[in-house]
Amino acid sequence: MRTLVAALLLSLPCLAQEVTRYNPPGIDPKDLPPSLALVQPVGRLAEVGGPTFTRTNKGMTVTMDLDATDLYGGGEVTGPLRRNGTRIELWNHDNYQYKDYGGKRLYQSHPWALGVARDGTATGVLFDTTYRSFLSMQNGTVTLESTAPALPVYVIHGSNPQEVVAKLGQITGTIPLPPRWALGYHQCRYSYAPEREVEEVATEFRKRHIPCDVVWMDIDYMDGYRIFTFDPEGFPDPARTNEFLHQRGFKSIWMIDPGVKKDPGYSIFESGNQKDVWVKTASGQPFVGKVWPGECQFPDFTRPDVRQWWAGLYKPFLAKGVDGVWNDMNEPAVFEGVDKSMPLDNRHEGGGELPAGPHLQYHNAYGMLMVRATREGLQAARPEKRPFVLTRANYLGGQRYAATWTGDNSSTWEDMKMSVPMSLTLSLSGQPFNGPDLGGFALNAGGNLWANWVGSGAFFPFCRAHGSKGTDRKEPWSFGPETEQAARIALSRRYRLLPYLYTLFERSSRTGEPIMRPVFFADPADPSLRSEQQAFMLGPDLIVVPAWAQHPRLPKGQWRELHLLPGDDGPFQARLLQRAGSIIPLGRVVENTEQDSLQPLTLSVAPNGSGASGELYWDAGDGFGYRHGDYRRSKFVARQLDGRWKVEEVGHEGNRAPDWKRQDVTIVSSR
Repeated sequence: MRTLVAALLLSLPCLAQEVTRYNPPGIDPKDLPPSLALVQPVGRLAEVGGPTFTRTNKGMTVTMDLDATDLYGGGEVTGPLRRNGTRIELWNHDNYQYKDYGGKRLYQSHPWALGVARDGTATGVLFDTTYRSFLSMQNGTVTLESTAPALPVYVIHGSNPQEVVAKLGQITGTIPLPPRWALGYHQCRYSYAPEREVEEVATEFRKRHIPCDVVWMDIDYMDGYRIFTFDPEGFPDPARTNEFLHQRGFKSIWMIDPGVKKDPGYSIFESGNQKDVWVKTASGQPFVGKVWPGECQFPDFTRPDVRQWWAGLYKPFLAKGVDGVWNDMNEPAVFEGVDKSMPLDNRHEGGGELPAGPHLQYHNAYGMLMVRATREGLQAARPEKRPFVLTRANYLGGQRYAATWTGDNSSTWEDMKMSVPMSLTLSLSGQPFNGPDLGGFALNAGGNLWANWVGSGAFFPFCRAHGSKGTDRKEPWSFGPETEQAARIALSRRYRLLPYLYTLFERSSRTGEPIMRPVFFADPADPSLRSEQQAFMLGPDLIVVPAWAQHPRLPKGQWRELHLLPGDDGPFQARLLQRAGSIIPLGRVVENTEQDSLQPLTLSVAPNGSGASGELYWDAGDGFGYRHGDYRRSKFVARQLDGRWKVEEVGHEGNRAPDWKRQDVTIVSSR
C-alpha cells in the first residue's frame, strides 16, 4: 500500500466554474469508468491541497480535509442530520425496519458530503464511484473507503450551503418538473386488493371530504406476482378500476419489480429469453434468484437494448389507464441471495458508454438504470404527459428519473422523528422529491402517533401514507373521529399551500435547490441551528415546527405565525412560520389537484419594514406546454401607501394568462 498525495492536474470544460475535479495520480482518465452521477463532464484545473488518494488491497481510499465544523450528506441514512462522527456503508440493501447493520446501510447510495464552515461558507465533495464503499465523516475530514480500483473526486465551493447543494443538482441533474397531481396526498397499502377495496377506499375519501389525489396498488394486483399482469379474479378489468378512480379525481400508481418470474409460457419471460436480456452469472448463465413470484431472472439494465426492451413493456400496461409506476425491490433484492442480493461476480454486459463489469461495480446503480428505462418507457408511451416514477433503490443523480421514499420504516415515535433528518439528508444530497411512509409501514400505529405524523408529514415534498400487510388499517379514518379530523385539517393545509409548493418544485427543477431544507439554511452562520432536526423549512419563506417538537432551535429575525384554516392550531398540527418580507401564494381548499386551486388566489403577505415580495409559478399542471411558454411566473410586491398595503403583480415571465379571476390579500401580522 502506498499513499499518493498529489492529484493529477486535469483541465475539463468549465461547465461549472466552482467545481474542481481531482483524478488519482497514475491513472489515465480514459481508464476511469464513465460517470453515472454527472449529466456531463465538469471541472476545472485541479488545485494543490485536494484529496489524498491511497491505493489499498481492496481498492482505493480517498480522504478530504475540509475547513468545516459541521458535516452533512450521505443520502438515505438513519441517524442525525449533522453527520459528524458517523460512518455508513454505500451498498443498496433491502433493509426492512432499518434493522440490518444498525440502519447504516439502506436502499440508496449517495457518495456525497457537505461541509459547512464556522462562517457559513460551504464545500461539497462528490466521490464519483458506484462501487461498494464506506463513507466516514470525522472532525472536518471526509473519507471514502472504496472497492473501486480508482475514482475521480469533485469538490464544489460556495458562499453558503444552499449554493453548494444547488450546484450539486446542476451537475448531477435536477428533478424533472412533476405533474401537479404528484404533489397531492397519496394513500397506499400492501395491498389494496381486490378491486372492490380500491373503490371503497377512494369512495371513503370523497365521502369524508379528505383531500387525496392518488391510490396505490402494491404487488397483490398481479397474477401470481408476474410483473405487467393483472390478477384475473381480483382485478379482472383494471381499465375499469382506473376509470372509476379517474371519474372521482384520483390517479393510480401500480408497482413493477425487476424480477421476472421464470415461467415458460409467461410472455414477459419468453420475450426476455428471446432477446437474452438477463444478468449473467460468472459462468455465463442467466442468474436465477427468488423474489415474490418464486424463481426469477433479472434484466441487465446496463445494456441499452435491454433498457429499450423494458421501456417498451409499458405501453400496453399504461393503456389500461395506469397513471404512474412504482419500481420496488430494485436494489436488487433477492430472497436467500448473497447478502439479500446477487453474487458480486455476476456479470453485466454494458453497452454504449457503459463498459462490461461485475455486479460489484453496478449493484448500486441497478435501481437507477431501471428507473431510467421505466421513465423512458412512460414518456414514449404517453409523450403528452409528464411521467411519474417512484423508486426504492437509487444512486446519486437518480433524481433525474424518479422520486423516492425512505423505505420500510416502522410505526414508532422514533421513526416518525427520524423521518425529518432522513428526508433533509436526502434533500441535501441532490434528491428534493422525497419523503417517508407517513404513519410507518411496519407494526401498528395508534391514533396519537398517526395524527402527529400526518400533522407534520403533510409538508414533506412527497406525501404518502403506507401500511404493511398484517398491520392495522392506516387510512385517516381508521383511528377514530379525532385523528380523522386532524388528518383532514393537515392535508387541507397542504392543498392550500399547493401554489407555493408547485412554485418550489418548478424552481428546483431549474436550479437544483432543495424543497425541504434544514433551518440552518435561514442563517448558515448561526452555529446554534446546525443540529436542529425537528423543525424544517419549505423553501426560503416557511418554517414547519411539528407539534411533537421539543424546544426546537429557530432562526433569529422576524417570523410570523401563518394560519391557513380554522382548527390548524389544534393539538396535532405543525406551526407554520412565514418569513417577514415574503409573500406566499395560497390556493383554496380542494379535495384533489384537478379542482381549480386558484379561485381565488390568496397572497399571504408578511411585511417587514420595507414591504414584501414573492413569486408564483403556474402552468397547465401536466404536459410540456411550459417548455414553449405556456406558463406564468409572477412576481408580487407589497408596499405601504397612505397607511394601507398595496399588493400588485409587478412583472411576469411566460405567455400564460393568469389562472385566477380574483386575488385576495391576507396580511400576516406579528404576534
